[in-house]
Amino acid sequence: MSAFDYDLFVIGGGSGGVRAARVAAGETGAKVALAEADRYGGTCVIRGCVPKKLMVFASEYAGIPAEAAGYGWDMGQGQFDWTAFRTRLNAELDRLENVYRNLLSGSKVETFDARAKITGAHEVTLSTGEVKTAKHILVATGGRPVRPDLPNAHLGIVSDDIFHLEKLPKSILIVGGGYIACEFACILNGLGVEVTQYYRGAQVLRGFDDEARGLVAEQMRENGISLHLGTNILEMAPADKRDASGETGAMGGSAQERVELSQMNEVEGAERGPVWVKSTAGSEGTFDMVFFATGRDPNSNDMGLEDVGVRLGRRGEIEVDEYSQTAVPSIYAIGDVTNRVNLTPVAIREGMAFVETVFKGNPTAVDHDLIPSAIFTQPEMGTVGLSEEEAREKEPVEIFCTSFRPMQTAFAGKPDRVLMKLIVSKATRTVLGCHIVAPNAGEMIQLAAIAIKMGATKEDFDRTVAVHPTMSEEIVTMRSPMRTA
Repeated sequence: MSAFDYDLFVIGGGSGGVRAARVAAGETGAKVALAEADRYGGTCVIRGCVPKKLMVFASEYAGIPAEAAGYGWDMGQGQFDWTAFRTRLNAELDRLENVYRNLLSGSKVETFDARAKITGAHEVTLSTGEVKTAKHILVATGGRPVRPDLPNAHLGIVSDDIFHLEKLPKSILIVGGGYIACEFACILNGLGVEVTQYYRGAQVLRGFDDEARGLVAEQMRENGISLHLGTNILEMAPADKRDASGETGAMGGSAQERVELSQMNEVEGAERGPVWVKSTAGSEGTFDMVFFATGRDPNSNDMGLEDVGVRLGRRGEIEVDEYSQTAVPSIYAIGDVTNRVNLTPVAIREGMAFVETVFKGNPTAVDHDLIPSAIFTQPEMGTVGLSEEEAREKEPVEIFCTSFRPMQTAFAGKPDRVLMKLIVSKATRTVLGCHIVAPNAGEMIQLAAIAIKMGATKEDFDRTVAVHPTMSEEIVTMRSPMRTA
């Protein structure tokens, strides 16, 4: 008889935690429990990838009537009904949450709808007061959006809030330049919201290929988004609290009072009115809503981790080795809470590798190299491997690149452009990176990533016959490098 209640206790019911729990229970016969304090499915299913992608789909219909007119169709411009869409969206998220619950139940994983705190190397205490023991503990609590350290930041929403809006604002200021900021700028613009975006950096989508992100920014502006680079919020206050002299009485009070006010207002459904904003560039404006997309932190606070010897990084990330093991041998962590590669498929891979290592006796390190990703802006950006800037710091490279107006939208008279780009090693001819900016770039990059992960050379791409007429055929028809670096 085991000295523990369970072989494995998983904290977190997102994609990574659920996969690890059900595979450990279903394939190895381990006795497994899982605790989730919120909704099953985690960030991706409930307040991230899935609802966001459905909003992307909804927003893309806005341009169809105008494009169809170029092909002889008279469709008329319809009107978007946020209430109807949100009702269907919530029903779909409820369905998916039930799928996750049923997957756990079907694998005989015992579940607790409670917050879990680690109170020992083999002990978990639930918010219900129950204490459970386990041979192994897996932390898969994900991440959370953070507000900037700015007076009155509570007046703005974060990404978790966007799906719960009673109605869409007429105007919104989005603060940030990462993929969440840019994706929602495009989504809300497509849904008819007047979108302004501030980003303090020189170009949005920092860390991605310069040429690719430059085209995304250009197209965002072309589509009507008011994008301000090198710009941040200097001051913000409720628009109705400013007096005639332009002073902002709401910004007074001690730092502690501002924190308490912020906490009081950071509740789902809190009433927020129009917000007055002054930018670092000196401009002033009033927006129906301010949306902070200024980063995410690991969800590791108040879990008792450091008390039992688990080491945390500067942002609260759980430090783990290549097998996802923490400084406490019985405690492991996967997914965004480790802040390695914050993508849902990576968390799932890490969960599977954990089970292989701990329950199947097959030590498996997760391969974090050459992971493809997509940014669902309009147009989308798909990327795998090194950017041009990263590659040329490592070795001499050749750059194969083409940008053009795609047939479908060019025929309709739209100015849209797409980009196809390959980064090739001069020495080995290996394709080091591929970057696509185009409609459905995410679908294209998934297939290109297979070849690149296998170590394909530029000559392998050249030997592949093109599928004509398509946008993606350009990936295999670029014969001469545009430049070397």
